Amino acid sequence: MTEKKPNQDLKNEVITFGCRLNAYESEVMADHSKNAGLENAAIFNTCAVTNEAVRQSKQAIRRYARENPDKPIIVTGCAAQIESDNFANMEEVDFVIGNGEKMEAAPWQKIADIKDGGNNHPRYGTERVQVNDIMALKETGGHFIKAFHNRVRAFVQIQNGCDHRCTFCIIPYGRGNSRSVPIPESIEQIRFLLEGGVKEIVLTGVDITSYGSDLPGTPSLGTLVKSILKQVPELQRLRLSSLDMIELDDELMELLQSEERLLPHMHLSLQHGDDLILKRMKRRHGRQHSIDFCQTLRKARPDILFGADIIAGFPTETEEMFQRSIDIVKECDLSFLHVFPFSPRQGTPAAKMPQLDKAIIKERARRLRDIGSEHLLLSENRFLGQRATALVETKGRAHTDNFLSVKVADTIEAGTLVTGTIFRNGENQLALKPQDRQE
Repeated sequence: MTEKKPNQDLKNEVITFGCRLNAYESEVMADHSKNAGLENAAIFNTCAVTNEAVRQSKQAIRRYARENPDKPIIVTGCAAQIESDNFANMEEVDFVIGNGEKMEAAPWQKIADIKDGGNNHPRYGTERVQVNDIMALKETGGHFIKAFHNRVRAFVQIQNGCDHRCTFCIIPYGRGNSRSVPIPESIEQIRFLLEGGVKEIVLTGVDITSYGSDLPGTPSLGTLVKSILKQVPELQRLRLSSLDMIELDDELMELLQSEERLLPHMHLSLQHGDDLILKRMKRRHGRQHSIDFCQTLRKARPDILFGADIIAGFPTETEEMFQRSIDIVKECDLSFLHVFPFSPRQGTPAAKMPQLDKAIIKERARRLRDIGSEHLLLSENRFLGQRATALVETKGRAHTDNFLSVKVADTIEAGTLVTGTIFRNGENQLALKPQDRQE
């Protein structure tokens, strides 16, 4: 999925692939490139989570170059970090910037200076590739942005990188080891965004439950969340991005069960429902841990809804093992399923394991998506007739506190909180009946 900034006048266009962290970083890059005086460039912020994600990035770059032959193309993100030579060798690509470099102002100024200086090399000389060792990065600082591309929901980076080495995952080699943003900087960024009109904050990173292990005093994610809620009382809506359940600290678990401003929607890094496959993935949780976690939170907050990432067709997965992933969707009552057909990434241990036939992987992914659609429908039906509050994000569309997508009147402005009763409209979409309250 891509997301584009409007292409107006000589503004730079940022095309974002992949995760919420990339979306936040795209905002930082938009500021850096603008401040450097760079104009009329296309910036591709790529994803490397699967081979398909890399292929889509390259395909989009080639298509964009055909349609915009006069625009310089800059490629960054995880795929560019891991496969910098491959992207640098694409005739459509002018510059390649690493994941560490893209967050600093200096590389963008260097590109602007090279481009304006009229370098005669067809690809702007030897400095067109700026990619360093991502593992050498030891800290992640806050990068303050005032607004989030005219959105009412904004992502805030609190952490980057990952210290774990799941056997299927290439991302640590694109992001480096875990690094946390200090609490004061995170709070300052949130205040900046709220002052700019943002109504909802999502804390994001690569492995946010590892937050704080590299900081003085080793504050936990729960410590950070508690500090945000206490020191930013004007923040009424806070969400967390993907969580690794096994790493949740007691303080955060208590907040998830009791704090109303921490919205009742959790996305879990589940990955599979079979214990042996989880072990072969080098995950740190077991099947029952996932079930117990969901049951505990649902008992405390009956309106909570869960999403999860699940991989279909991991090496050695039998039909019986796969069925346990189907079953865990039911047992955890998952409403929002992100299904990834297994894709062997060169350099990971899972790529060397006995692989399944691609047709089997594709068929199992389809079955998982089907069960995911069924459970989303069940979740939607469960809330029919109930009152809900929703944040209007775009014309006619809003999300409830537990992240159900609902239709609202086109006349309601983005950023408005509306409260009403959930029903199905004539187009079989969830919607809110005439609003009782608007803020």
